Amino acid sequence: MIIHLKENIDKVSANNIAKEVSGRLIFDEKKFIIITSSKNKEVPEKIREKIDESFIIDSDIQLSSRKYINKTRNIKINKIELGGSTKNTLMITGPCSIESKDQIEKCAELLKSNGLTTLRAGCFKPRTSPYSFQGLGLEGLKMLSDIRNKYGFNIISEVKDASHVDDVIEYTDIIQIGAKAMYDHGILRETGRQRKPVLLKRGFGSNLQEFVQAAEFILSEGNPNVMLCERGIRTFETKTRFTLDLCGVSFLKEHTNLPIILDTSHAMGYSYGVPDLTRACVAMGIDGLLIESHPNPSEAKSDASQQLNFDEFNKMFESLRPICNAVNRNLI
Repeated sequence: MIIHLKENIDKVSANNIAKEVSGRLIFDEKKFIIITSSKNKEVPEKIREKIDESFIIDSDIQLSSRKYINKTRNIKINKIELGGSTKNTLMITGPCSIESKDQIEKCAELLKSNGLTTLRAGCFKPRTSPYSFQGLGLEGLKMLSDIRNKYGFNIISEVKDASHVDDVIEYTDIIQIGAKAMYDHGILRETGRQRKPVLLKRGFGSNLQEFVQAAEFILSEGNPNVMLCERGIRTFETKTRFTLDLCGVSFLKEHTNLPIILDTSHAMGYSYGVPDLTRACVAMGIDGLLIESHPNPSEAKSDASQQLNFDEFNKMFESLRPICNAVNRNLI
């Protein structure tokens, strides 16, 4: 249940009411909001006079439910917006990992030449093997910050664990929570206590309920700027890295109010399939794309097989424009 308190309720009173109903308290614009378990179906008699309105939700997908807000949330990322009524599809691209100043400078020129706004690159890499490249860490974040200052891009990079959440918050414009960290409540809570946009990736073994409930941890801390990222789930198939769940994307579009981003690079795992998958995603009218690109993928220190070289990216990018026009989307 979601409860909107009347605007004249002060913080002390709101906290006391939240304790009475065993709920979480957040502040949204001019009012306090209390969220309790979806098992609660009726507002307690003793607090009814303090309530403006309440929402009965059938599962713990609550703040993210279209039964609560029946439109996609609008998210501002510096000078751009997505979700809401914008009809924007955000193209996020860049290498899996930042490897050097020269590499990331070349990637920045790719974005600039296509009029794009948002650069991705990993600095803290949650690798499967302890012997693989683990990223440049804080040094990489500072390089990305320099690129932002030079080109004016939005920067997105991944939080691997709670030890460097503050660094990623400080140096980026969008905080990415990767598939392997989807259940890390420390990260979820910490990113929820600030207001920068958070891109939450679906765990490759997580169902849709679990995925969206992870987003609820961020929302229930008071940060409304959450984007859901479908990046493929693990199935019986062995010829692709993962299986991109477009059926799940349809569910998310129908039942949640959060912008939806699709990562076709991680889903496919091989560069040859990324353009076709990306075109299919754009045709669904989604809010954003996460595509890995690299000056020379064969030399990449992580995920070399799935990254597009610049010629491949440019060719794919141009092929997306007529599809965007057909589904009334703006590619930014």
